[in-house]
Amino acid sequence: MSSSRPRLPDVSVTQLEYLVAVHQSNTWADAANLLGVSQSALSQGLAELQRRLGIEIFGWDGRRRVPLETAQHVIEHAQRILAQTGDLAAWAERVRAGSAGKVRVGMIDAAAVDHFGETLREFRENRPELDLHVTVGPSSHLLQGLSTGDLDLAICVQPDDPGVANVPLLKEKLFVYGPPGVHRSQPALWGPWVTFPQGSLTRNLIEKTLRSLGAPFEVVAESNQPEVLSEMVLIGMGWTVLPRIQAERPPASLTAIHTTPLLERTLVAAARQTGPANPAAIELTEEFQRHARLISRSPRN
Repeated sequence: MSSSRPRLPDVSVTQLEYLVAVHQSNTWADAANLLGVSQSALSQGLAELQRRLGIEIFGWDGRRRVPLETAQHVIEHAQRILAQTGDLAAWAERVRAGSAGKVRVGMIDAAAVDHFGETLREFRENRPELDLHVTVGPSSHLLQGLSTGDLDLAICVQPDDPGVANVPLLKEKLFVYGPPGVHRSQPALWGPWVTFPQGSLTRNLIEKTLRSLGAPFEVVAESNQPEVLSEMVLIGMGWTVLPRIQAERPPASLTAIHTTPLLERTLVAAARQTGPANPAAIELTEEFQRHARLISRSPRN
């Protein structure tokens, strides 16, 4: 079956640039000066553009070459192409430099405070011209920011979303914590629970694991802040499941029910699958990976 798609004319960006310059200038001489080329080169380039398109763009008004009606359609197209090419050139420059522009990063609290705070500080100090904006929030909120284009990168719990590309950074162990003085080793006796709100990826992992062990999952309080959950456990409100680095930090300083973790969650650097990646986000991801390898070698992990 033959294709009905028309054959694309072999026109160059330079020829389109010549056309737009003539459109924006009072005379062809002014356009040539603007472009830094001779009038002969300008004339030859536009003649070649007409030949390759197979239509007349310019006519004569006495001794002056003037655009025909057909020129306006070509000019509008040329302006769009030049704008997009400029965007591509700017993006390529950022790829080469990786040190300017803006990068918007979302991080869950554990990533921002406990694991990668130093990485962020060093990255910012080494790139003073880079506008680094950080948002701290739950994984679901950060992933939404990725999908809407509000974030370039999210350091979050690994999502099950084919539209998100993610680079694993580290595995974080989560332990079970009960109120002070309460020692129930059997999962069926654990609870009630203070945990993350509905929609939290970590809460989903916790609930699935607890139910698989036969533990009831009655939730009596919710918070996105681990410090709040720890304090609720400390006053006897309920039980929780948290990373050790958060649950055992003063002033709460909870004690895990078991020395073995209940489960592991994977923290990843997530980005959109489509569109050109922000070069600064790529470089920052590499820094996170480097630091994550150091964390993984720590005795506490």
